[in-house]
Amino acid sequence: MSSVASEKSTRGHWLHDLRLVAHQVKYEQLAFWLNRVGAIFTVGFSVVFLVMLGASAGNQLVASLGNIRLVQYYVPGFIAYGVMAAGFNTLAITLVVRRETGLLKRLRLSPLPTWVLIASIFVSTSIVALVQVLLMLVIGRLGYHVAFPSSWIALLLAVLVGIVSFSAMGVAISSVVPNQETAGPVTSIVFFVLLFLAGLWFPLPPGSGLAKFSNYLPVRHLMIAMDRSFQIPRSTSPWAWHDLLVVALWGVCATLVSLRRYRWSPKH
Repeated sequence: MSSVASEKSTRGHWLHDLRLVAHQVKYEQLAFWLNRVGAIFTVGFSVVFLVMLGASAGNQLVASLGNIRLVQYYVPGFIAYGVMAAGFNTLAITLVVRRETGLLKRLRLSPLPTWVLIASIFVSTSIVALVQVLLMLVIGRLGYHVAFPSSWIALLLAVLVGIVSFSAMGVAISSVVPNQETAGPVTSIVFFVLLFLAGLWFPLPPGSGLAKFSNYLPVRHLMIAMDRSFQIPRSTSPWAWHDLLVVALWGVCATLVSLRRYRWSPKH
């Protein structure tokens, strides 16, 4: 009888914790979507650029990728962008602002368990990323007749690894940004330079100096993993194990930096 009671108590405890996470995720989502300007720029950026680039140059053929239309290259590229923007750029800025305004410290001192706060932030970030992924797939399919991924599992795996790893990188960079006034410029400059070097706006010629340099960066590898799930270039495997491993290793390194440097209180 005691074991049954203990099991019921444990189950009730976990249900209580899950309700706490769900409640906090609701708060995180409300905070994100009620900030209309921030939400529009976060979600709308990839939509606007995909539409503009697809309408202007989408039907051009890319010989280096098996004579696919350029818009077929942009769709997985902007899926990767959406994942990275939610996990790195938006999350980093949000954490810095909350830290410097004292909100993180107040939440840490509240009865809410720390792990619930961390889990809810991660889940909310994942929801924002998935919204952008779905938008890119729908716009690409309905607007430009881009085929869906050849392997949905490979795409979901790339999205999952991207969300976890770039969220870790977002937390890591938030720990080195000194104040909320510099949070936007620092993270945005770093992020968009990395996107340029990784070839989001144009396919990088294989073997070029820029392509070799960008291979050291996680942005490039996540984009390749997304491309492979769509079989870009043609006749390639949808499973980009090497690229996912590189992204995951960056995430591990970022986690170690966060554990060493992260602080909940603002600088005085």
